[in-house]
Amino acid sequence: MKPEIDSTKFGSITIAGETYDHDVVIRLDGTVVKRKKKLSKEKYGTAHIISVEEAEFIYDEGAQSLILGSGQDGMVELSDDADQYFKEKSCQVLLLPTPEAIKAWNKAKVKTIGLFHITC
Repeated sequence: MKPEIDSTKFGSITIAGETYDHDVVIRLDGTVVKRKKKLSKEKYGTAHIISVEEAEFIYDEGAQSLILGSGQDGMVELSDDADQYFKEKSCQVLLLPTPEAIKAWNKAKVKTIGLFHITC
């Protein structure tokens, strides 16, 4: 079951009444896990570019879409390799600043996974 995202502000996101102070990934089964941004930071020196290694961690088999909250000011982007990975999986990516991404998440009807960056 897809949990409702209640709100976000710089440095936090509240999902189904629980507040997180770190970036999160929401799985197809509704599980919320901490983002493994180290996978991207090791490759690019920043967590603002999603590596293919992190894309592999994010993706759940059967996901039709990924809603990627790119931060309060929209600083996160996909690397070309990560973009290609999601295309190969037939997983449409919707990249929006996190406040807009949570609105899209709450309205999503297809099998959707999410990554939400909660700062910049």
